[in-house]
Amino acid sequence: MSMNSFGHLYRFTTWGESHGKAIGVTIDGCPPRIDLTEKKIQNFLDKRKPGQNKFTTQRKEPDNVEILSGVFEGKTTGTPIQLMIKNVDQRSKDYSKISSSFRPGHADITYFQKYGIRDYRGGGRSSARETAARVAAGAVARLALKNIIPKLEIFGYLVQIGSKKINKNNFDQKQISKNPFWCPDKEIVDNWSLYLRKIRKDGNSVGAIIEVIAKNLPAGIGAPIYNKLDTQIAAAMMSINAVKGVEIGEGMNSATLTGDENADEIRSNKTNLPMYESNNSGGILGGISTGQDLITRFAVKPTSSILKTKNTVNENYDNVQIQTTGRHDPCVGIRAVPVGEAMMACVLLDQYLINRGQIG
Repeated sequence: MSMNSFGHLYRFTTWGESHGKAIGVTIDGCPPRIDLTEKKIQNFLDKRKPGQNKFTTQRKEPDNVEILSGVFEGKTTGTPIQLMIKNVDQRSKDYSKISSSFRPGHADITYFQKYGIRDYRGGGRSSARETAARVAAGAVARLALKNIIPKLEIFGYLVQIGSKKINKNNFDQKQISKNPFWCPDKEIVDNWSLYLRKIRKDGNSVGAIIEVIAKNLPAGIGAPIYNKLDTQIAAAMMSINAVKGVEIGEGMNSATLTGDENADEIRSNKTNLPMYESNNSGGILGGISTGQDLITRFAVKPTSSILKTKNTVNENYDNVQIQTTGRHDPCVGIRAVPVGEAMMACVLLDQYLINRGQIG
């Protein structure tokens, strides 16, 4: 029974620890004859890698990916694809002082309670380092989707850091790649910069909310009840390290709407394709895509490793205090944007293949 795998027909298994020799992913179910090179995967990994700006951890990992199997002469063969990313900038000594104590808000204590042993060096498998392997799997999925659904577009962005939200009236997709926050509202970038400088200076951290959009997904993807498209998306996003909440479309806010307000009215545009006058559903009805934009948001909690001294217990359950040193993200949600995009791609490819298997 594997607890490290995700997906049905397009299935991937990640492996490795934050301070081990390498991390990686094994992908099974990728269609054959997809153009795939290390360079094409690297383009996606470079968006996520640490140390790119002063608002993320200064751990310097090039995240260079190696293809070990499943590709011949630049094309996928339909057999398992093995990808490896070597760790080159581990500083395990930074964690020696917490080797027997548990960081509040971190998975240290639950891993120990479950397994009786834990890798305290950066959190082992519970570290955000694991997400690089997901981004690699997502890169392969996106390249496959490019062949299957050429017009499909997947992109994510930050909509909130702490209590500071973007102004949706300022939304400009072109701005997303032009600032260190993947933010579509250029007016808030300086505000966020000042805010995070203070957070870092105080030895603290803060959470964030990321929105991920999939445009031009055909109607009919997903299935009723237990394989709903929104069920799979929610599971994918919630599986990302530090994510504590997921919503589709209006999400939690839909509880404040009346039926009249929430209903996405439907009209004909004389082309045999329905037109929706709103998108409160987030592009999914009954677990099946409507053909509208697919919209999901997920909340990332503050980084648990902070410089502030906190009360905790050690492995003997003695009361102690702890202060975490080393290199950490003041807002780990920034680097979660490409991870959310990757998980969306993995779900959509998996769901497309399932749909094709049933419907043809």
